[in-house]
Amino acid sequence: MDDLVAARLQMGVSLGFHIVFACIGMTMPWLMAFAEWRFLRTGEAVYRELAVAWARGVAVFFAVGAVSGTVLSFELGLLWPGFMRHAGAIIGLPFSWEGTAFFIEAIAIGLFLYGRDKLPPRAHFVSGLVVGVSGLASGILVVSANAWMNSPAGFRWVDGRAVDVDPVAAMFNDAWASQALHMTLAAFVSTAFAVAGVHAYRLLRLPDSVFHRKGFRIALAFGAVTALLQPLSGDVSAKDVAARQPVKLAAMEALYVTQRGAPLLLGGIPDDDAQVVRFGLEVPGGLSLLAHGDLDAEVLGLDSVPPDERPPTAVVHGAFQVMVGCGMALAGVSLLAGWLRWRRREALSARWFVRLVAWTTPLGFLAVEAGWTVTEVGRQPWIVYGVLRTRDAVTPMPGLVVPLVGMFATYALLTAVTAGVLRRLVLQAEAAPAPATERGEGAHG
Repeated sequence: MDDLVAARLQMGVSLGFHIVFACIGMTMPWLMAFAEWRFLRTGEAVYRELAVAWARGVAVFFAVGAVSGTVLSFELGLLWPGFMRHAGAIIGLPFSWEGTAFFIEAIAIGLFLYGRDKLPPRAHFVSGLVVGVSGLASGILVVSANAWMNSPAGFRWVDGRAVDVDPVAAMFNDAWASQALHMTLAAFVSTAFAVAGVHAYRLLRLPDSVFHRKGFRIALAFGAVTALLQPLSGDVSAKDVAARQPVKLAAMEALYVTQRGAPLLLGGIPDDDAQVVRFGLEVPGGLSLLAHGDLDAEVLGLDSVPPDERPPTAVVHGAFQVMVGCGMALAGVSLLAGWLRWRRREALSARWFVRLVAWTTPLGFLAVEAGWTVTEVGRQPWIVYGVLRTRDAVTPMPGLVVPLVGMFATYALLTAVTAGVLRRLVLQAEAAPAPATERGEGAHG
């Protein structure tokens, strides 16, 4: 295996593993805090049970995410020394702030987990909010660094090195806002639907469980609202990519030839040799409208750059189709949930609908993985778009296959252990007796 391929595969798998925990860390604290707020407002013990159960889940995911995040930080230096040599001083600011957010989150998680009987009720609730805010900030700051790779700013490139570095301008680059918005919504959609799906699966086995019914409703509400907002964010992102990275957009839509009134492609299998897409459905003028708001606007195709500056079309287009397909499916379920709540509220607890939501459990994270594939692979052959090629940034160290295999084994073990611990937590929550409390007073002593 080529060392460049091995390095990219190792980094890709590490990112793919870590991003799941990043999304959960950005979202689950808000579910936890909302359940705590409902407990304080209503005094219903089931909300306390949910807050406790979700807080334990947050702690587990936080710990595993810290491990995978540490692995990523080492990989940046070991696998991509050329990148860190040029980019370290430019994008160090968001990473340093992310570290601060991480430590604040760790302290707040400890306060929420162990301060229930020691802190005043409102202070305990606020500690949960701090977990949510710091987790969200942590994710957005990392996205800022990635956005810089797609839209380099805050420096001048002279004789193969960066000069006149401005870390603030680099952090708030042109891609930052759209990527942060899209990633934040994606984190809420994927995590909320996964949580709703787990509760739905248990409801199918325990239809009388108030614990799972309440958890199902809360998570579904978070997921439905953000899933309906995500297409709007996607439109913003598409226009941003069209302006900054037209070649990535061309690969996403497998547009080989620059043209006016470019069609929007649904499905299809790109054939790079023949420069055609087979078995796809075209919407006339759709891509021009999506990218530039004009049915007759010109959209740059892959022919606008030399062949060695084109990303692998089949991978980018396929991942983009998966992302959009999963996102639209979740938006459809969200619309159905909204209609049922309006017209037939009792149907939200119907077995057929609960089963439908259970089937959506993996779709959000599948969309996230596909979306990051589009972001990273669509930028190739550049590690810093238009500035530094990926091949020029990789380590010269040979034999990268061995650590690649070791990393696969480590992540497989972490996945198995995490799944086992979470299963045990779910069963413990189901078996826990409901505490007798009123308006939250008894919950805090």
